Amino acid sequence: MTLLTRLQTRLKQRAAYRRTKAELEAMPLAVAIDLDIYPPDAAKLAAQAVYAN
Repeated sequence: MTLLTRLQTRLKQRAAYRRTKAELEAMPLAVAIDLDIYPPDAAKLAAQAVYAN
């Protein structure tokens, strides 16, 4: 993989992480409870969703 390709991939992943984290943080508490999501864990959940292989 070239440096440019890796950089583009990382930038896309970072953008996806930020969008996912923002959506999790904006989720109403009732919905989060229904989905068994602890709102302060938004960053960890977003990282797992985007960067996990």
